[in-house]
Amino acid sequence: MNDANPIVTEADLHAYADGQLPESARARVEAFLADNPDEAAAIAGWQAQNGAIRSLFADYERARDTDPLLVTPPHTVSPRTKRWAVAAAALLVFALGAVSGHYGPALLEKPTLQLAGSDTLPKQAETAFMVYAAEVRHPVEVFADEEAHLATWLGKRLAIENLKIPTLQPLGFKLVGGRLLPVDGRPGAMFMYENQAGERLTVMVGRNTENRTTSFRFASSGNLETFYWIDGELGYAVTGEISRETLRAVAEECYRQFPS
Repeated sequence: MNDANPIVTEADLHAYADGQLPESARARVEAFLADNPDEAAAIAGWQAQNGAIRSLFADYERARDTDPLLVTPPHTVSPRTKRWAVAAAALLVFALGAVSGHYGPALLEKPTLQLAGSDTLPKQAETAFMVYAAEVRHPVEVFADEEAHLATWLGKRLAIENLKIPTLQPLGFKLVGGRLLPVDGRPGAMFMYENQAGERLTVMVGRNTENRTTSFRFASSGNLETFYWIDGELGYAVTGEISRETLRAVAEECYRQFPS
């Protein structure tokens, strides 16, 4: 693309990918893409991501009587309902950022959805995965046959009452076990899972008493993907060398099962 006198602008490309480009301009953009395979590949990636996000939120397309609660929850709404309302708003911002591509970062900079010091969370999760997922004999401190003890022990160390270790077997991942590890200089927990193909993923939990916001994001490092989110004082990260679609499904299931 000629930056000094662009034939097709970045806005044109994003509008084309999102299906919002006027018909009169489509031929010009398509001609440009035919001569620029790198740009065409990027557009294809955006469109595939759009399709994945539409599929993810397909179950939420129908209007419900409770939808107004997501905007103006009354005082009688339970704490858990409020938690899901905040999560829904954060996920909506995440989805819009992924769909729009160009405008996503600006949306995520809104003050109500800041990462609040969680920038180190995905890197710590990646490091933990790289160190422990490759271990054969000692990947965890406490194995799955002592799951109740593992939950009680780590729950006490993280000051989480009734900590529940997520069950991921419906998604094909069986608990290997878990361990205590530092997260931002405080006690943190890591749970490891494995599928029948021998692929492993880790779920890390840390606490930051200064955080009060909710955020959801992806981070990538080579073949390693991490989906992480902040929920009040607690931060969570799901990491593995698996597809983003699988990782997202695991993260959603963990979110449903972890305490608020």
